[in-house]
Amino acid sequence: MSMKNYVILLAGGVGKRMQTDIPKQFIVVEGRPILVHTAERFQCNPQIESIVIVCVAEWIDNLRSLVEKYSLTKVRWIIEGGSTGHDSIRNGVFFLKDKIDSDDYIVVHDAVRPILPQKAIDEVIRVSHEKGNASSSIACHPPIVYTEDFESGIADVDREHVMLTASPQAFRYGLALKCYEKAEEENMHNFTFTSSLLIHCGERVYFAKGTTSNIKITTKEDLALFEALLKVPEELLFS
Repeated sequence: MSMKNYVILLAGGVGKRMQTDIPKQFIVVEGRPILVHTAERFQCNPQIESIVIVCVAEWIDNLRSLVEKYSLTKVRWIIEGGSTGHDSIRNGVFFLKDKIDSDDYIVVHDAVRPILPQKAIDEVIRVSHEKGNASSSIACHPPIVYTEDFESGIADVDREHVMLTASPQAFRYGLALKCYEKAEEENMHNFTFTSSLLIHCGERVYFAKGTTSNIKITTKEDLALFEALLKVPEELLFS
């Protein structure tokens, strides 16, 4: 049986830092909600079997309407998010327990990271199939300074040993499930990224080539940057 790839798309946040009346993933940019822009990236990737969207509870009905309006046929399930990012991913992982095989793969991605070239999706899937897991990653170029008070720095951090990771992250489903079950046993809910949980569980995490354009929309400045990046040809966003 061939391995299949399923997406857990995280749309459970409320976006307090954006200071808007609606969750930031539902803000309309260029005629489409941000969440729809992101879902369409997976909708058109032939390697993706189905999508489960983990959504803030009060917006699930609205999301169902958007899925129908924009013909997001790969969105098979919509479930409620948790109180933390960790809990939202866990909800998605546990929801799939009786629906997919342990040797299938899940791709976890933030709905508010809509600039996602197809090659970036393909790369994280490729590496995860080879290694069991993969995180979209880029080398760290800016100087990094260690601080204890966020007002002053006391040490340089060696960039030669630092990688910047972000979603999408992909994992063999059985591995991810085992790690989230362990976190439940330990009553731990603070792993924002699944890769951090894997490290906690003693696993080595692997890097897939990412892109600096893979921004997370958090502020109004990010919205302006997103609008600009939408006009950039995809082949220039991942090279």
